[in-house]
Amino acid sequence: MQTALAPTGTCLLARPYFTQRRPSRAVRLACRAGTGLNSPDSLIGCHSQVWVGGWEKQDIIKSVEGTKNAGFDLIEVNVSVPEEMDGKLTKSIIEEYGLKASASMGLSKKHDISSEDNEIVKAGKEHLIKCLEKVKEVGGSYLCGVNYCAMDKYPGPATTAGLKNCTSSLKELTKRAEDMGINWGLEVINRYESNVCNTGLRAMELIDDAGNPPNLYVHLDTYHMNIEESSSEHAVGVCGDKLGYVHIGESHRGYLGTGSVDFAAFFRALAKYNYQEAITFESFSSAVVSGSLSNTLCVWRNLWEDSEDLAVSANNFMRSGLQAAYKVPLVKQMK
Repeated sequence: MQTALAPTGTCLLARPYFTQRRPSRAVRLACRAGTGLNSPDSLIGCHSQVWVGGWEKQDIIKSVEGTKNAGFDLIEVNVSVPEEMDGKLTKSIIEEYGLKASASMGLSKKHDISSEDNEIVKAGKEHLIKCLEKVKEVGGSYLCGVNYCAMDKYPGPATTAGLKNCTSSLKELTKRAEDMGINWGLEVINRYESNVCNTGLRAMELIDDAGNPPNLYVHLDTYHMNIEESSSEHAVGVCGDKLGYVHIGESHRGYLGTGSVDFAAFFRALAKYNYQEAITFESFSSAVVSGSLSNTLCVWRNLWEDSEDLAVSANNFMRSGLQAAYKVPLVKQMK
């Protein structure tokens, strides 16, 4: 059986954003043919906010059910506001659908552990401990995202005092996380959202400055890499076995394969360095996520409205691309 791969290894579901519509049933079925094949050992996941902007019971069910039905292995939940999340209910629903869980977040200015203000740093550490407790409550073992500074545009470069606060906080917090069985991923984001960590190399330096805790890893995101990195291979290679989590996102945060990200090169880089950890799809549209998050992420237009179609397309695209990069045979050779 053959999968629906173009000669470049790109899934045929990829299409220009101005014609993003539900593909023909034949194409969808052809791409689905590859979803059950062995790729790397990575869990292929989907961010919960592909489906919903809130987190009431009906939102949890919609997000988890949609993620499962789209063919993913893992759901990434947002724990940025832990006091508004029912962790036990979330865990029970995730387990009911047979998915694994991870968690991500972004710090606000009032919780910025890279601040020079010690009171803000203290508040940030207390907040991050609550986030860790929520990760544990939902059954996750990974906290990734912007958990080292505020996710915001800074007026200048990070200061020496601020970076010292950041690294000393990370030493303390990652030890707490290790005791809870949780890995900590530093998401490398673009210069317009952080002045602390914009490249994989900078993340590795930050890990070293924090004392290289065994559970502190780099979290790469193709959306941000497309802005900041010189090449996918360089970024993945610099991180090596300290690369612990990956976000897959298009340059405009819409359908995969319809923007400027070179996913084939990125998947080849993952294969070259034998990456085997989680790979999660992330996309945002103001038609789905909350207004406040849309403003924070500068999502000013709707690139999609059909969460199901977007997610199914992404799952197929990722698995087909990984299959091509890792050169997994479609069938065993007959003797």
